[in-house]
Order: sequence, then structure tokens, then C-alpha cells
Amino acid sequence: MRFMTTSDKPDNASAAPAAHTGVAAQDWTRASAEPQYRAAVVDLLGALAYGELAAFERLAEDAKLAPTLADKAELAKMASAEFHHYEKLRDRLTEIGEEPTAAMEPFVAALDGFHKQTAPSDWLEGLVKAYVGDSIASDFYREVAARLDSDTRELVLAVLDDTGHAGFAVEKVRAAIDAEPRVGGRLALWARRLMGEALSQSQRVVADRDALSTMLVGGVADGFDLAEVGRMFSRITEAHTKRMAALGLAA
Repeated sequence: MRFMTTSDKPDNASAAPAAHTGVAAQDWTRASAEPQYRAAVVDLLGALAYGELAAFERLAEDAKLAPTLADKAELAKMASAEFHHYEKLRDRLTEIGEEPTAAMEPFVAALDGFHKQTAPSDWLEGLVKAYVGDSIASDFYREVAARLDSDTRELVLAVLDDTGHAGFAVEKVRAAIDAEPRVGGRLALWARRLMGEALSQSQRVVADRDALSTMLVGGVADGFDLAEVGRMFSRITEAHTKRMAALGLAA
């Protein structure tokens, strides 16, 4: 899945704790001494790496739908940024002694399935998917990052950095709705479908990976419990509503 701009992230997900405690106060060397935590981080980096690689491929494909050469060039630039993010994650996995392909493999089926089920039919649906659907994953990873060791947290936040797609998508979609208001209804329905599919896919990935699920419910990482997981998904849903408003669509 793709990740959006820094300015697009929800305020509550981006705020760092005043003082990190537990795992979040440790560096990778200390935190990774716990085997289950290490396994959770390898899973997380593997999921992120495949998400970035898939984003690169999809943006290159979406460029074929672009109505102008300028739009095509803009998407190509964003695709390049996604590939550089992938390279950072690949290199980090290698650095900690993990094989990147093996780390990514468990997430291929789920992410490919999501993209297959939500293939856009036109240029505007592709923009909405990148802005709304993929931003849900970005919110999720930012929430998790707050509970990671300092070295891993820094890397995760870096690969969630600005690729320029949010402002681009908002501008193009709003212009299209202004030109043809009926487009808004179709895109609003599409965005609701993306929301449901993205949340379901995220929950399935976590449920299938024991180390990741343990991290989220507090067995490894700092500060999560089952109630907090529920609040986390509520915050992600709230951020989705704000993005829909930015696009001029009803949530």
C-alpha cells in the first residue's frame, strides 16, 4: 500500500509521546535482544517494504491513465520516491541480518489481493485510491511507530515521508468534481469501499502474524492493549473522514 504526505497525516497519530518508555525508549541493539520483538519488527519492515515496492509498480501503471504528459511525469516522480523508500527498508533488513525477499513474502498475497480487489477503473479512481485507501495504511504504521525502538521508529517515519501525492490528488479530484459534480457521488462510493477493504486487509495481516499481533495488544511493544487497538482504529477512521472532506466528498 502507498503512503501519503506528512501534511496529510492525522494530528493525533503524528504526535510523539512526551517521554518514551519501555521498548520505545530503547535502541535497536537493546530491544532486539527480545526474540519476539525482533520477529515483529522484521514482519513490520517486510510488510512496509513490499508495500513500497507495490506502490512503485502501481504508480507506474497508473501513469498510463494520466490525461496529460505533465500528470504522467508527476506520477513517475512519485513512483521513483516510493522505490527509494523500498531501498531503505531492503537495506535495513539486510543490515540486521534478514533476507529482504523472505521478510516480504508473507505479505505478498494479502497486499496483492487488496490491489486486485480495488483496481481503479479510471484516472480519478486511481487518485482517490492513492490518497484515501493507501493513507489508511500510513496512519496504521505511524500508530505502530510510536511504540517501536528509536532506530526502527526513525526509519519507519522516514519511509512514510512526503511523496507529493496528497496535494496532487486533492487538486485533481476537486477540479474534476467542480467540472462535473455527478463525479463526486461515484468517487464517494469508491472511497467508502476502499476504507472497508483497507481496514479488513490490515486486520487480516496482523491476525496472521503472531509477533505483530502480540506487539499491538501489548505483549512486546510499549503501551498498547486491546482497548487501545480499538481506539487506534477509531482514530484511523476519523482521519479518513477528514481526507474525504479535503477531496470534497461525503464520508
